[in-house]
Amino acid sequence: MPFLKRQGKPTLHYLLDDYTDPWKNAGTVFLQHGYGRSAQFWYSWVPYLSRFYKVVRLDLRGFGQSPVDFDPDTGITLEGHMEDVVALLDHLGLESVHYCGESFGGILGMVLAATHPRRVRTLSLVASPVNLHRKHLESTAFGYASREEALRKMGARKWAAAMNDLNRFPPGTDPALLEWFASEMGKNNVDVLCAQYRLHASASAKDHLPRIEAPVLGLYPTSGPITTDEQEKLLRAGIRNLRLIHLPVKTHAVATLMPATCAQHVLHFAAQHDGIPCHE
Repeated sequence: MPFLKRQGKPTLHYLLDDYTDPWKNAGTVFLQHGYGRSAQFWYSWVPYLSRFYKVVRLDLRGFGQSPVDFDPDTGITLEGHMEDVVALLDHLGLESVHYCGESFGGILGMVLAATHPRRVRTLSLVASPVNLHRKHLESTAFGYASREEALRKMGARKWAAAMNDLNRFPPGTDPALLEWFASEMGKNNVDVLCAQYRLHASASAKDHLPRIEAPVLGLYPTSGPITTDEQEKLLRAGIRNLRLIHLPVKTHAVATLMPATCAQHVLHFAAQHDGIPCHE
């Protein structure tokens, strides 16, 4: 179980999956989870990617198996997340990667691609907004004064279950999947979730979009509840090299609902820009 330990900095847990041929110098796909999730949420993508690319999955500071060895109120910042990703790339000796971020992980990817362009070979966004709109923020409070109050009163797992019904999954979704998703999110520390929410609510990648040099792939739900038409207009206006694909899903959790389709789109996008075959 690999950890990146740094003096005076949060410890980071990550996973490395590699089923590439040892005699080939395979590239790397870097998978970054969204709000309240962890590296575990990418498990169903790994079989499709790891035969042709090394796959790195980072638990953001305080999430998943990355310990809360810092003060969440001061330690969760956009700059801190950027520092963590770059530190892990340096630790693994990776000059550049094919970065793929889901939801908030995609916001981080947009900022990373703009501020550290040499580290991002391609950028894939999976249901990633440029920023969060006020209507969504208000709806996630579930009748409480704020999302923070809802998280503290309901607890992480119950709040996650309510989110599943609100905008993540369509009616008729396998109850076992809903239970697993809420249970995994429920493992996270509420103080970390609240601090990350404060960052999430204020973070915007809009001003970074024109500085993104890497080719960008967008995998988005059709008429998504969070990635609205307005959000897509921001992406189209700001990113000069964008390929946007709508998937036949109307809820937010496209990465979980269509893992094979999403992973294969990312695989072929990366391989296209590397000029390599990704089939046998």
